[in-house]
Amino acid sequence: MTNGQNESAEGSITVQIDEGLQEIVPGFLENRRRDVQTLERALKENDLRTIHLIGHRLKGDGGGYGFDAISAIGGVLEQAAAREDRVVIRRQIAELVDYLARVTVVYRK
Repeated sequence: MTNGQNESAEGSITVQIDEGLQEIVPGFLENRRRDVQTLERALKENDLRTIHLIGHRLKGDGGGYGFDAISAIGGVLEQAAAREDRVVIRRQIAELVDYLARVTVVYRK
């Protein structure tokens, strides 16, 4: 589905994705931005179960859409929630925010 991701000197991250996913990728990314809000609220409320569930879902869904970094972040979130490691959870939420701010999608045939 993806040709990989490249980080440019300017800090943007380019992900190449099959053009067949062009209609659903923007919604996928918007949902991940909503996940950030939910994760931040869950961390504030000490709701580790929600963090674990979102991490698990990110781990499974990210790569399927061509966003391997989202899968990696989700996996770390899931494990951190299981360990109740709030420092790592905060760091991964920040990583997700940063990734979503810098990612650029290029659709390929």
